[in-house]
Amino acid sequence: QVQLVESGGDLVQPGGSLRLSCAASGRIFGIYAMNWYRQAPGKQRELVATIISHGRTYYADSVKGRFTISRNNAKDTVYLQMNSLKSEDTAVYYCNLAQGIAIYWGNGTLVTVSS
Repeated sequence: QVQLVESGGDLVQPGGSLRLSCAASGRIFGIYAMNWYRQAPGKQRELVATIISHGRTYYADSVKGRFTISRNNAKDTVYLQMNSLKSEDTAVYYCNLAQGIAIYWGNGTLVTVSS
């Protein structure tokens, strides 16, 4: 079993920055993908960013150039650095681990972008 715990969500003004963290515990091995998803009120959950175990990254077009996903393997932690935040970035952000056929989710952390 793998447990994922997100942190770092907060209220921030438009144009501001936040860094989200996702701490993983349990057995993580082999090839895997760590993902950040978000779900805004009344909308479907959408993929924001991905980092594969070998380091390749992927970003949704809506966050490209503003968000950066990274990881600290020693701490089993994945980060999402969010810059130039917009009101439309307001959402609950979820960490997700895909490992083989297993999928794990965290409970989410709320990001509110508002003046």
